[in-house]
Amino acid sequence: MQSVLLEEEKKVELIVEPEAEEKWDLVIEPKSGLFDLRLKEVWNYRDLLVLFVKRDFKAQYKQTILGPLWHFIQPIFTTVVFLVVFSNIANIPTDGIPPILFYLSGITIWNYFASCLNGTSNTFVANAGIFGKVYFPRMILPLATVLSNLVKFSIQFLLLLSLLIYFSIQGVSINIGWSLLVLPLLLVVLAGLGLGLGIIISSLTTKYRDFSVLIGFGVQLLMYATPVVYPLSFLVEKSYRWFIVWNPLTPLVEAFRYALFGQGTVSASSILYSFGFMLVILLVGLIIFHKVERSFMDTV
Repeated sequence: MQSVLLEEEKKVELIVEPEAEEKWDLVIEPKSGLFDLRLKEVWNYRDLLVLFVKRDFKAQYKQTILGPLWHFIQPIFTTVVFLVVFSNIANIPTDGIPPILFYLSGITIWNYFASCLNGTSNTFVANAGIFGKVYFPRMILPLATVLSNLVKFSIQFLLLLSLLIYFSIQGVSINIGWSLLVLPLLLVVLAGLGLGLGIIISSLTTKYRDFSVLIGFGVQLLMYATPVVYPLSFLVEKSYRWFIVWNPLTPLVEAFRYALFGQGTVSASSILYSFGFMLVILLVGLIIFHKVERSFMDTV
């Protein structure tokens, strides 16, 4: 009987032996500091970023008749309105650039910034359902918005290049040179400004929904504080010129036109100012965004 009991005890000991330590592929921990942004996680989730970019581009014109053709229609109609109002009625000069090209170039570069800002400014509220179900770096969604809008910009830029070729065939002098190589830098700065401002606003709208109402109106006003429908040279004798000059978007729009037409008021110092402003806004936006993402589900 005693031997039977000993065998039973050995069996029990074998059963209660601790299992081998489990190894996890991913450990989710709370952020430890203000500057613990964990940007490396975004790179690790780059496949998800590509999927969101495709989703945003397809969903934007899903169940529409004309689909991506709206990317052409919107700038064309806006250019026609600007031609009538600002060129024919207000007689605002265009620095010797054909008015159609002047307005279309301003609309093309402005639309990219405005789309990035509007798209990222609603990140938390619009995607609360996804954020509450599965973990992934929250910065993936605003970055996907910026990249999907780059596709839209490319389509509109092709329209602008087509008109450039047409006008050059008609004998209009188009001064395209090496300055065209700065376009990627301009787009990076514009994307950074749109992303930084957008995620700041998105963080604020988790508690203060008024910002989401004001953003559309604010972007429209900002366009008129940027030389989109007028050249900076038109404001030489205006008392409010300083306000337009200190707008970090002004050098970018002027540099974009200079790269295409060789006309515009731009300098290296003004571009550096815009670049520095973008870095500050982007850093502040990332810090606020990552601070809010810890608790936004309690307030959305």
